[in-house]
Amino acid sequence: MAGIPEQVTVVGAGIAGAACAAALRRAGVGVRWFDRGEAAGGRMASPVLHGRRVDIGASYFTVRDEGFAALVDELAAAGLARPWTDTFGVFAPGDAPTSATGPLRWSAPGGLQSLVQAVAGDVDLEVGRPIEVLPAGHVVLAMPDPDAARLIQVPEPVPYHPAIAVVCGFDERRWPFRDGAFVNRHAAIEFVADDGARRGDDAPVLVVHTTPGLARRHGVDPSPAVGEVFEALHDLLGVGRPGWAVARRWAVAKPAGGHPATFGLIDSDGGRLIGLAGDQWCGSGPPRVESAWRSGTDLAAALLSRMRGQAIG
Repeated sequence: MAGIPEQVTVVGAGIAGAACAAALRRAGVGVRWFDRGEAAGGRMASPVLHGRRVDIGASYFTVRDEGFAALVDELAAAGLARPWTDTFGVFAPGDAPTSATGPLRWSAPGGLQSLVQAVAGDVDLEVGRPIEVLPAGHVVLAMPDPDAARLIQVPEPVPYHPAIAVVCGFDERRWPFRDGAFVNRHAAIEFVADDGARRGDDAPVLVVHTTPGLARRHGVDPSPAVGEVFEALHDLLGVGRPGWAVARRWAVAKPAGGHPATFGLIDSDGGRLIGLAGDQWCGSGPPRVESAWRSGTDLAAALLSRMRGQAIG
């Protein structure tokens, strides 16, 4: 393949990095794929907690993009993705509970992390590789802008809100909603997901996502926030104390905005290209899982075009 160099380094193992790395590999480009974590997934992480996988980052995904819809059809046919719900409960202090219907939300029986691995295909991931200096050659930084800004000057960077995910395991399923619940005007929590309903195994596990304010108050260590989450669950939902709980802090959980393009591509010194991808490169509409996939996919096409000496449209 004339005009294509041997290798591109992709840093970041969320779905944007997986989509970009896989598309480059399919085009015959050599790819090195790094992540500082221990597995593919990024903010679609699904670690094993108390014997089962739990989605502790993204809660679900939606399907609007035509290309992403084709991918989801394949994932669903393989049993990796499943339609979940279009309706969540709505709770707020002092208000009677209601519900809200919106777009169909999808989940993954094996955890959302399994979808990132499926998108990556046969591209090998080098885990436990924190990158302190920008690698040589062409590079893709598939990560939130605050993380990319440690390596390069990101054009008009998008800030991110922090959050803490608190996974709560119970002896039985007893809460006043199905599937999930939005929480409005609360100082501690924003969303509660029924992980057993989401995964389809009916495990009595809730995943609580806190407000950015609570996450900021507790800094690096999320453990002091767990008690506040327990109190909120009891006060709002009448839920008793769980048998076990695990907390994970996401310093960059959710973009506070988005870029007007689906990717960034910077011409650096020596003719090398530096690509930027992630859910914050959403073009139009709010950042989503599907916008991250689209970002990585579009960036791969742009890189291939440039490496072949063609103009990018």
